Amino acid sequence: MNYKIPLIGFLSYFAMVSISGAQTKSNAWEGAYGQVAIGYESYIPKATAATTTTTPGGAHIIPTYSTATHANGPTGSFGAGYNFAFNDTYLLGIGVAISPGASSSATTTATASGSSAYGVYNVNNAYSISLIPGYAIDTNRLVYVKLGYAAATTHASASANSPDLNYPQQSVKVNGTLYGLGYKQMVTDAIYLLGEANYAVNREKQVSVLTNGGYLINSPSNAVGFDLVVGIGYRF
Repeated sequence: MNYKIPLIGFLSYFAMVSISGAQTKSNAWEGAYGQVAIGYESYIPKATAATTTTTPGGAHIIPTYSTATHANGPTGSFGAGYNFAFNDTYLLGIGVAISPGASSSATTTATASGSSAYGVYNVNNAYSISLIPGYAIDTNRLVYVKLGYAAATTHASASANSPDLNYPQQSVKVNGTLYGLGYKQMVTDAIYLLGEANYAVNREKQVSVLTNGGYLINSPSNAVGFDLVVGIGYRF
């Protein structure tokens, strides 16, 4: 999906609204903003009880234990939004954030009857859409919380063990609920610094993987994730 056109249009529209209404703002933080951030993230899959259906030589269902290590590493995001002011203290914002590219890779393991399929996975192109209630401490300081929708695509594959248990890359779209907490501090009339912590809980989703040897592994996909970021933004 091309995010550049809607993001540019979003910023341009609210920039015009902000400029035209600059003299009537009831709150210094009211209006549009754009920002970039960098930091650290961790994606944490939960161990699950899965099944493996064996089709070579007859169909049998074997209990399987599925695990994955944490995908930890650097992250970066682009964000934009608009704050609506109730008065000179309280605001309600709506914002979007996009983390393009892939996370650090981590490993997966599915074990059944003493045999294991080992693979790798990463998380790609995470994004979120949030409602952002805010409290303006003064014209230069803002604290806020986030509640929203988060989504991403995970890619997984296995190619380093028994040929029968290898499988080509599988892509699974995941989504869930985002919670966040943040702080912004003005450094000029328009530029601010920010610090933010976000926590996402994915909805459980059933995933099926067919190995090269014809084994069908069925496993729930269930994970949480968090990030800690700092950044810089522009308040229109």
